[in-house]
Amino acid sequence: MDILKNLGLLINAMMTYTPPLLLAALGSCFSERSGVVNIGIEGMMTIGAFVGASTALTFGNPWIAFLCGGLAGALFGLLHAIACVSFQADQTISGTAVNFLAPGLAVFICKRLYDNSTDTPALNASMKLPKFFDGVFPVGSFWNNVLCNYSVAYLSIILVAVIWFVFYKTRFGMRLRAVGESPEACETLGVNVYRVRYLCVILSGLLAGFGGAYVTLATVSQFRPIVIVGQGFMAIAAVIFGKFKPQGAMWACLLFGLCNGIKVLATTSNTVSPNLISMIPYIVTILALVLFVGTARVPAANGKPYSKAR
Repeated sequence: MDILKNLGLLINAMMTYTPPLLLAALGSCFSERSGVVNIGIEGMMTIGAFVGASTALTFGNPWIAFLCGGLAGALFGLLHAIACVSFQADQTISGTAVNFLAPGLAVFICKRLYDNSTDTPALNASMKLPKFFDGVFPVGSFWNNVLCNYSVAYLSIILVAVIWFVFYKTRFGMRLRAVGESPEACETLGVNVYRVRYLCVILSGLLAGFGGAYVTLATVSQFRPIVIVGQGFMAIAAVIFGKFKPQGAMWACLLFGLCNGIKVLATTSNTVSPNLISMIPYIVTILALVLFVGTARVPAANGKPYSKAR
């Protein structure tokens, strides 16, 4: 029974820690497949986490807060698109700037709103995202641990199927993938490369903002400057590991979420140092990049500035 209970707890932890990674990774898929490198996912998640927490504290509605967190990420996605698409700026530098600007702005506004504190007040239970199957099964039972998860966890899995359909079964998806391979050829066929890339980069910010908002509205229940702690970079690693495909990114995020779950369960044991246990997800991320980055086919035009033909 202990094995079954621990398995249920592990699955529950995995489904708790996977959604922010998966949402951010799906956003990264949009940007990368359209040909724009977006390493600013971390910053977009951070601003989404702050806006989500502060909006929940203001209005008391977790879904409004979740939406506002996504919109905050989309705003920084727009800034990244303006720099990289319209002005052909170096995409890595622009993403790095977002990773400095967004968290800095979040901390600045937080200190102005909450008595010079870099942390927001803790959210109460009514401000947190709801769970599916809450109260259906006995607390602590195997099925309660497996099925009673945050609603966004289920929605993020459904979103993988939706985005896969958009990528591979729609005209927009075909244009998106073509723009990431040969924007010049797309331009000659009448495809507006700028419009496609703008939309994809903004969508990447929106989904990253959703991922950040989930963290403060579900798992942490409070904004702190270190609340994201590298999850944006893990999401980018998941996209590379998943070969820039939404379904591949999902499996990679589930693996990283499983590692986070193992970390959470292992901290209850005193046999291993908590500092070593905390390294598990990051070690697995590095190993995934080392072992699989060479097998991932990067879109041909990814990271290359495009200037519209005159």
